[in-house]
Amino acid sequence: MCIRDSRTRLRIRQGEYLAMSNLIINERSIELDKDGYLLDLQAWSTEVATALAERESLQLSDEHWEVLMLLRAFYDEFQLSPANRPLIKYVALKLGPDKGNSLHLNRLFNGTPAKLAAKLAGLPKPTNCL
Repeated sequence: MCIRDSRTRLRIRQGEYLAMSNLIINERSIELDKDGYLLDLQAWSTEVATALAERESLQLSDEHWEVLMLLRAFYDEFQLSPANRPLIKYVALKLGPDKGNSLHLNRLFNGTPAKLAAKLAGLPKPTNCL
């Protein structure tokens, strides 16, 4: 698998630019917004998730994949990316309290589980995350 990361600045107005970036995976360009979230949610794949994780200096383990797949199921059911509290409750409901707690999810996703897990799962940024 060949992965390249390119960044572009689009001019909005005189002196104002919007930073955009692309992931290039096996010669396929995948557009990201200024925060690194997919612009096209259908472009997600396990290779894309792995490349996004590498940009965050994160090596995905089976525990990560379990949460990412669960998060994608949540999005399919509710059409939104959950904030931290609903994410923790949903993981606890589906995977048990050992995995559905803030300490575990913060450890897995570098202290920002809702934002980072949504990004890696190819979902939009949770609406109430800064």
